Amino acid sequence: MSCIFCRIAYGEIPARVVYQDDDVMAFHDLAPQAPVHVLVIPRQHLDSLAASKPEHDVLLGRVLATVRNVAHDLGIAENGYRAVLNTGFDGGQSVGHLHAHLLAGRPLGWPPG
Repeated sequence: MSCIFCRIAYGEIPARVVYQDDDVMAFHDLAPQAPVHVLVIPRQHLDSLAASKPEHDVLLGRVLATVRNVAHDLGIAENGYRAVLNTGFDGGQSVGHLHAHLLAGRPLGWPPG
């Protein structure tokens, strides 16, 4: 298995896990871009949002619900946060496994990047 996020999901690579269940996992990013930077991944390998199909809709909803729940658990929901799904090369996706970035802890400017 060569996908780094699959290896994290299967426990082959350690991570600072914030939340996990049978469908999704949330862990701290190793190269944080904000004081709070958590990645939320589906345990099932899915290359990107563009690669998803209608049968993945429930799983995609679980990823976003996990972002929301982790934001509440970390106490950052009230001040605000950003949820980002980079898709493809031009979209800034650097790992070929769908993942959401949860960023918070400082004002986040617009436009990003």
